[in-house]
Amino acid sequence: MDGEVTGAPAVRDRRVPVDGGSLAVAEYGDPDGPPVLAIHGISASSRSWLAVARLLPDVRLIAPDLRGRGRSTGFTDRLGLAQHRDDMRAVLDVLGLDRVVVVGHSMGGFVALPLAAAEPQRVASIVLVDGGLPLAPPPGVDLEDLLALSPEALLGPAWRRLTTVFPSREAAAGFWRAHPAFADAWTDDVAAYADYDLEPVDGGFRPSADPEAVAVNQKELFGPPWYRDALHRVRQPVAVLRAPLGLQAEPPGLYPPDALEGFVADVPQLEVVEVPDVNHYTVLMTRPGADRVAEAVRAALDHR
Repeated sequence: MDGEVTGAPAVRDRRVPVDGGSLAVAEYGDPDGPPVLAIHGISASSRSWLAVARLLPDVRLIAPDLRGRGRSTGFTDRLGLAQHRDDMRAVLDVLGLDRVVVVGHSMGGFVALPLAAAEPQRVASIVLVDGGLPLAPPPGVDLEDLLALSPEALLGPAWRRLTTVFPSREAAAGFWRAHPAFADAWTDDVAAYADYDLEPVDGGFRPSADPEAVAVNQKELFGPPWYRDALHRVRQPVAVLRAPLGLQAEPPGLYPPDALEGFVADVPQLEVVEVPDVNHYTVLMTRPGADRVAEAVRAALDHR
C-alpha cells in the first residue's frame, strides 16, 4: 500500500508466568514510555500490533500472545475469557504496572472490558477496536441454536484455516495474500504477522492458534450473563472504533451501522468512532486504520 513503512519495529520478547504455564509477551516502543496493554483478536497474536507500534514509538506497548495463540501454546484447559482476564492481570503484576491504558482488537476487547471492571484503579481508559461489545445472533437465529453449532459451522473459513497444514511458509503467505481482507492491503507488517503465526508440524506448518481455544472463546462473544454484568460495572472512558467491512471485507462489518450506539445504555461513557474504508483486519494492521487506533490510544493516555 502507498505510504506504508517497511521493516518491522523493534520488539522485546519475554515470558510471563500465569496459571498453568507462561505467556509470550512482546514489548514495542520506549521501555520508559507510558504503558499500554494491547490485547489481540481471537486467532491472532502480538504481531497484529506492528503497524500501531510503529506509530507509537514513545509508548511502551505491551502485547501478550493470549493462551492458545502465538508462542503461548500448550494450555489444555482454562481457555475462557475470564481466564484471559486473569492472565492479563498477571501480566500487569509481573511487569509492575499499576496504571495502564488497555486497547483490545476484536476478541481482545472482550478481555479488556472485564479487566477494566475487575481492576478499576489499574485500568485508566479503554480503546476497543471493532470488538468488545456482545455480538447479535443472525436475524431469525436463536442464541441457543447458534451456540449448539459445531466450531466449523460457527467459524467457517476461519476454522478451516486453523485446521490447515500449509506445505511451506510461502504457501501460508499466499493464503493471506489472496484473502479478501488483504488482497489490496499487503504490507511488510502483515507478512511478519502471517509468518509469526506459523508452527512447524509434520508436513509443513499450521497456524499457532489452538482451534479448541478459539472455539471456546467464539461462543462467549455473544455476551454470557457474567460478561454483561462486568460490562455494566465499567466506569472508565471507553472508545470503540467500528470498521464498516467484516472479516471477509464484506459489509456491514462485525457490527451493523448504529448497532454500537445501542450499548450506550449499558456504558454511558461509550464513544463510537467510525473508521471509513477499512475491514476488521485493516482497521488495526494497515494504514489508515492503524493511524486512527494510534490516535485513539493517545487520546486515552490523556485520561491516565
